Amino acid sequence: MGYQDGAGILRLGETAVPLEIAASYRARTRGLLGRDGIEGALLLTPAASVHTFRMRFPIDVAHLDRRLRVIAVTTMRPNRLGLPRPRARHVLEAEAGAMARWGLRAGATVALEVLDGP
Repeated sequence: MGYQDGAGILRLGETAVPLEIAASYRARTRGLLGRDGIEGALLLTPAASVHTFRMRFPIDVAHLDRRLRVIAVTTMRPNRLGLPRPRARHVLEAEAGAMARWGLRAGATVALEVLDGP
């Protein structure tokens, strides 16, 4: 499924998390740069890797395959370069510690509910 920039909800079992969708080149490039935090999560799509250069806070990063199954979850400090993950089609970003609180880990499958477009 192709996504557009906008808002949505990330569902992990019974947990619902506010979601921002960054599907355009411009939105993916901006990502979380210049922010002091995020409520919920940011989905970068398509994406296979991320960096945290010029970011102000550490983030959790989850790489998802085309079926929205979590390939890997890691925490990245600012000014780091993440390696591309084979099979990754989407990347979720959230404040460090959030994904552990949500119970998100490798092997889990998430669901996305798109609320609106640009």
